[in-house]
Amino acid sequence: MSTLTDQTAPKLTPKDFASDQDVRWCPGCGDYSILKQVQTVMPDLGRKREEIVFISGIGCSSRFPYYMETFGMHSIHGRATAIATGLKASRPELSVWVVTGDGDSLSIGGNHFIHLLRRNLDINVLLFNNQIYGLTKGQYSPTSEQGKVTKSTPYGSIDHPFNPAALALGADATFVARSMDRDPKHLQGVIRKGYDHKGTSLIEIYQNCNVFNDGAFEIFTEKSSKKQEALFVEQGQPLLFGDNNEKGIILDGFTPRIVDIGSDHTADDCWIHNASDGVKANMLVRFFDDPAMEGHLPRPFGVFYAKERPTYEDALNGQIAAAIEKFGSGDIDKLIAGRETWTIN
Repeated sequence: MSTLTDQTAPKLTPKDFASDQDVRWCPGCGDYSILKQVQTVMPDLGRKREEIVFISGIGCSSRFPYYMETFGMHSIHGRATAIATGLKASRPELSVWVVTGDGDSLSIGGNHFIHLLRRNLDINVLLFNNQIYGLTKGQYSPTSEQGKVTKSTPYGSIDHPFNPAALALGADATFVARSMDRDPKHLQGVIRKGYDHKGTSLIEIYQNCNVFNDGAFEIFTEKSSKKQEALFVEQGQPLLFGDNNEKGIILDGFTPRIVDIGSDHTADDCWIHNASDGVKANMLVRFFDDPAMEGHLPRPFGVFYAKERPTYEDALNGQIAAAIEKFGSGDIDKLIAGRETWTIN
């Protein structure tokens, strides 16, 4: 989180962050809600629009920069993270945002994605996960579930899917969170927490593709099932869920187990969320895909892990400043010429 703002400037509104471009997503697409929540959060950051940059790769989500009245770049497939790295390294005072999808970032862009996370530039990554390739018309993606029948897998996908949050933790990301398009308040809160984090923030956003993968996350968004299937974690609070928080999660050794809150167990007995605990964060993000864990555990949402460490751009510019102090400013022509030159007749 960089700060460069003139605090005397008039406060902006969400409308100030909406460009004059027609939004061209399919009617009903979850991207509309994500765009709305980002535009809602932006004024509260207290930044000028010219201090903010949105960079995207290729995919439905990657149209995002066109719709934000900020600087932006619609780059190439899987390389938004590389371009954002160069920008942040050279202009550390800017607020840089990467908008990407599960195909763009986890397939062709997978290598760039994990290295951005480990380097820990102060960049915010919004990863739209709809578990499908939407722009290219419905092929299975790196996050599609096994058995997924698509145009490219008519007998069902045999690929084991990525868990983006687990992958991010494996790459030593310093901020890992999950939200969803159909929970505006929660998404706004997570976006703001990601911005406030000094370092790379990775926010996985469940996004409904109503054309090619409609209802993929319905169990977590519908009123009839949301409270039983979704677990919203908060720093310092017990892991409780259910219609009236009547269920809790305890740790039985290293195994999460669901208990009924009542005479045998109280909220004080439950796992207390601590986002700085990397061991528990790795367990938390695997609630739904680790067969070793007992029972049908709910899907967690919120900030799973947040811990600061030095950022790449601070270290890089520190080295440059130290070199200039010791050796003085360099001569670029002399550097390019090197120690030896040849004249060609």
